[in-house]
Amino acid sequence: MPVISTRWLIVGVAVGFMLIVFEPAFATSSAGMPWEDPLDKIQRSLTGPVAMVVSLLGVLVAGVGLIFGGEMGDFTRRVIMLVFVISMIVSASTFLNAIFGSTTAIV
Repeated sequence: MPVISTRWLIVGVAVGFMLIVFEPAFATSSAGMPWEDPLDKIQRSLTGPVAMVVSLLGVLVAGVGLIFGGEMGDFTRRVIMLVFVISMIVSASTFLNAIFGSTTAIV
């Protein structure tokens, strides 16, 4: 009987030692690269409700400008198309999230 308790004592000391020595392994993964926080802020601002409303207004204004624009110069038409494309790019993230539940692709 004393042999079993001695073995359990040795195992307990070894487990306790490993928990003390390897404590940093239990740390959370909050320490990332320094540029992750600014990129997360940009992502949140480009996928939020305000960005969605602004992109929908951009699509609406660009569509009305192209439909009822009449005689407009080439430069004006290109600017309106640029506003339309940027609005679609900003709103694409929300559309992908609504359809697939994720805004990223898994390769």
